[in-house]
Amino acid sequence: MPSRRRPWFTLVRKEWRELLASRAWWVLMLVIGPLVGVAFIGAVRIYAEASAAGGTAAGVGEAFSPLDGIWAPTFAAYEIAATFLLPFVAIRLAGGDRQSGALKLEHQHPLPPLLRIAAKVLVLLAGWCIAGIPALLAIVLWKLYGGSLYGPEVASVALGHLLNAGLTIALAAAIASIAENPSTAAILALAFTVGTWILGFIASLRGGFWQQIAGLTPEAMLDSFQDGLVQLDAVLVTVVFGMSALVMAAVWIRLGVSRRRRGLESALVVAAAAALVAGAARLRPSWDLSENRRNSFPEADQRALAGIRTPLRIEVHLAPEDPRRSDLEHQTLSKLRRAMPAIDVRYVSATSTGLFEQAGSGYGEIRYDLGGRKAVNRLTTQEGVLETIYDLAGIPVPQEADPAFAGHPLAAQPAGAAAVFFGFWPASAGALGFFVLRRKS
Repeated sequence: MPSRRRPWFTLVRKEWRELLASRAWWVLMLVIGPLVGVAFIGAVRIYAEASAAGGTAAGVGEAFSPLDGIWAPTFAAYEIAATFLLPFVAIRLAGGDRQSGALKLEHQHPLPPLLRIAAKVLVLLAGWCIAGIPALLAIVLWKLYGGSLYGPEVASVALGHLLNAGLTIALAAAIASIAENPSTAAILALAFTVGTWILGFIASLRGGFWQQIAGLTPEAMLDSFQDGLVQLDAVLVTVVFGMSALVMAAVWIRLGVSRRRRGLESALVVAAAAALVAGAARLRPSWDLSENRRNSFPEADQRALAGIRTPLRIEVHLAPEDPRRSDLEHQTLSKLRRAMPAIDVRYVSATSTGLFEQAGSGYGEIRYDLGGRKAVNRLTTQEGVLETIYDLAGIPVPQEADPAFAGHPLAAQPAGAAAVFFGFWPASAGALGFFVLRRKS
């Protein structure tokens, strides 16, 4: 039997040549440097101003974390690129063969459709990794300025953006295969992005079910990674979405198959993906890779909470737009879900703002039920919530405290960054692109 490896590698080389001949990819390469440069230079200047204003004083340095001050805003440039630039590159590569007629020639080789799509995705991911060079330049410059670099938290941010790019590529490939026309595919890709933003807005107003759904969007996934938190459920849900989109693209890229059959197969893919996502979303393992352990309680509290095996139910009577609810969720309850083996948190609210609920006697209450032992109070601070849980569990409050995070203030200016991102990178990418495209023409 003829080996399938040689035709597949031939297809990968062909897709690589197609990527190099794509003006959309060279535009991405040309723009990504200045995008990263604007974000990095602005972040370094703000970080320096805050450091010079008091970052070296005792205790003030705790607020200076490069994860927040440098890496989250710098890598945000890749979120913009993945939203507004990468889909067009992926649509161009995924749908170009259909427009040129090359897809009919490719079907003469005995390769499954999924392998054909995999070749395109592999090349697109390689192209995205090349576009990641400006981020590496930002890391080098930060080290040259004398800045602190904590590898695990930078790796968390980079992993989040890589997953986001992979999902974007997979969705763009599926849309390009279904729509057939690149212009229609581009509009649908943009509509999907806008749809996730609308979903997030609705979730912020209504909470509950909408908040759970919004937690599966790429934006929500990126937020956790940019906080240095790697959650197994977020990784698996993203992978399931991406693989489902690739299978969908493989279903629709086939020629000579009726639309009805492809529609039925697509419905099966969606059903299987929904089942897998429902299962993956229930997984609890997570890893806090931030240097200051912002996503976790102190070690003593972590051990004490992990030892409470009795199921805990918390009912919070606060509206979605109440700032106390946001503080409670981000400062305490999100950490509590990771620390306790059995916990169920429910928000109760009749309105989104809580403006007309505050006169009620029960508004603002937090009700606890730990194995039949109950407590009610209005404490939203981390200390108040933990003391209530310890009191219900009948265990003393841990006295051991973690060493305070001293922070890494740095009053350094982004010397040479403008020349690198606004001069060297555009000149190099533009010259290389002009040379390659001229040879291809």
